[in-house]
Amino acid sequence: MSSAEGLEHRIRVGSCPDSWGVWYADDPQQIPWPRFLDEVARAGYEWIELGPYGYLPTDPIRLAGEVAVRGLRVAAATVRSALHRGRNGWQETWARVAANATLARATGGSYLVMVPVFWRHEKTGALIEESDLSVAQWRDLTALTNRLARQVRDSFGLRVVVHPHVYTHINSESAVIRFLDETDPDLVSLCLDVGHYAYCGGDSLKLLESRGERVGYLHLKEVDPQVLADVTATDAPFEVAVARGVMCEPPGGTPSIKQVVAAARRLDTDMFAIVEQDMYPCPADKPFPIAERTRQLLRSYGV
Repeated sequence: MSSAEGLEHRIRVGSCPDSWGVWYADDPQQIPWPRFLDEVARAGYEWIELGPYGYLPTDPIRLAGEVAVRGLRVAAATVRSALHRGRNGWQETWARVAANATLARATGGSYLVMVPVFWRHEKTGALIEESDLSVAQWRDLTALTNRLARQVRDSFGLRVVVHPHVYTHINSESAVIRFLDETDPDLVSLCLDVGHYAYCGGDSLKLLESRGERVGYLHLKEVDPQVLADVTATDAPFEVAVARGVMCEPPGGTPSIKQVVAAARRLDTDMFAIVEQDMYPCPADKPFPIAERTRQLLRSYGV
């Protein structure tokens, strides 16, 4: 077996409710959860994330059965965190962590994806809090992330990966590097969303090359550079940017998923690569063909 063949199984491809236009636990613009599960399986994916808590069934036995009957497996749950807010942020975050981690663990998941809370409203663009953290807030963020990752590992057996995201305090290259420098590499890794990182001016290929040992998980998507330029110039809210197609169907956007997958292979580590299209809101019949074509594309890249 060649070295390339030996690594192929170590990148496990999946998808998530976001690729079906799901951002919230309950929203009339979103498709029902049975249709999501049916279609993600038909599109050729084996792994899923659970999405916003309450969208999929929260009874572990029921959810495990619904997933298994479709030949699917759970990779991770996702949680919003507010750890830069100190003690209050810890209490707010841990309540969400406990519910999500319990469900993920009970259904065979192995990761908890942490998305920091937004400083700007994704729908209206209104400021929620300051876009920059103080020294004290950075200290709380990094120290409490280490603490949370340790407790999640010890209590639930899950690995914490932190997701740089548009409108969060961990988004730009400088913020991501600072976060990595100030957190424990034995406890905390990145969920590198290559689309969100590009949206905020980051270079995922550079990060994978220079700090690849801290990337434990991937979200795959591509950004349309022209749409990004337009929504940046007009300071459009993120939901508006998504509705305009800023996260485009690959290939053709940036960064190249093909190059990202190749860079991830060179890390010589096990990794999930979850396709996350960002399409809220969207017509009910739009997600499946894109998901199926994207899965075929990834197969053409050897994944």
